Amino acid sequence: MTVPSRSVRHPVRVAHLGLGAFHRAHQAWYTQRAGDGSGIAAFTGRSAEAARVLAAQDSVYTLLERGADGDSATLMEVLSEVHDGADLDAWRRVLADPDVGVLTLTVTEAGYRPGSSASSAASSSSAPARVLDGLRARYAADAGGIAVVSCDNLPDNGRVLRDAVLSVAEPGSDLEAWIRSEVSFVSSMVDRITPATTDADREAVRRLTGWDDAAPVVTEPFAEWVLAGSFPAGRPAWEAAGAQFVDDIAPYERRKLWLLNAGHSLLAYEGLAAGHETVAQAVADPALADELELLWSEQRTELPFDAPTVDDALAALRARFGNARIEHRLAQIGTDGSQKLGPRILDPLRSRLAAGREPGRAQLGVLAAWSVHLAGPDVRDPGAAALVERLREAAAPRERAIAVLEALAPDLTDLTDPLAERIAARQQGAHA
Repeated sequence: MTVPSRSVRHPVRVAHLGLGAFHRAHQAWYTQRAGDGSGIAAFTGRSAEAARVLAAQDSVYTLLERGADGDSATLMEVLSEVHDGADLDAWRRVLADPDVGVLTLTVTEAGYRPGSSASSAASSSSAPARVLDGLRARYAADAGGIAVVSCDNLPDNGRVLRDAVLSVAEPGSDLEAWIRSEVSFVSSMVDRITPATTDADREAVRRLTGWDDAAPVVTEPFAEWVLAGSFPAGRPAWEAAGAQFVDDIAPYERRKLWLLNAGHSLLAYEGLAAGHETVAQAVADPALADELELLWSEQRTELPFDAPTVDDALAALRARFGNARIEHRLAQIGTDGSQKLGPRILDPLRSRLAAGREPGRAQLGVLAAWSVHLAGPDVRDPGAAALVERLREAAAPRERAIAVLEALAPDLTDLTDPLAERIAARQQGAHA
């Protein structure tokens, strides 16, 4: 079957940076389901490949929702334009359009790099610099304000993005003043498990739809989006698709980061060490399932929700993690731990200590498992390059504990001994 004919090409109302599978399963899905005719102009992040593949099939693709009982396929037509992120003319044209009221981003935690050097942050290829470049074009065109929405797993991600963008703007310039007064930076909490698409997934789409889709996206039926902030130039009716708009997003961010994302990190580092490849395989391992429950018991005390609300959230997570039809690869989850473990593990650990509670054994266990992972052969974490070398030279658990805490949490060096105990246990392959 040839590429399905589009039923419509919506006018562009939203720009997006980071044309990956998650965006196409989440923000694009919400925008299409909003049903108000909003189209998206999407730009790639680091690689132009996704734009090349999608452009060859008129920017349409299949979204395969894979539930425990079967699959359902949706033809996605919400991408009106797709571009190589290096196409600055297209980027500036889209951002300068007054009809475009929202810019969303999925550039991963590493894309913000709070610890980056000024030269790196100012690089024309960095996400903050790209946003600034687009805002400069909008300002020059007198196109009015815009909302910039972060959709990455960082606490208060709108503020983080705002600070990053302003850090590369010229201090005291008219552009900086305009950004401060006319551009809103919206924080959002996003949730939808979206594993990397495999050849088997593409074959499943072919059998289900009859279309040889080169860019399908596989995801779970569950989806959540919570947003906090203003939209000076309007927005799609995302609430019609189930999005929530709240005044304080922090509790929702913590619930997601400290339960789902922290659980994923535990299963990734401990599961890979145990020979597992997917979340479902890891959570089916009784020892890992027990460690996961221990982690959740340590994290839940720090959440500002009542017990029934947390119980419901955990029940949903157990079902989602156990869905073996979603092959969420542990290697994919385990990338860039140096960027992820701070908000997922260290922040709730600090909260426990501030409340006078003992540090969580499972919390320390995640750090320990990560340290052992970094000392191994298959590491994908550019932000931890210096730590990797140090860990490979330091075999003693206490030396490794010192290295990890100095790299990630120098304020927590009092935990060196209990972390060393956990590292020793992980080195021996123990979960207890």
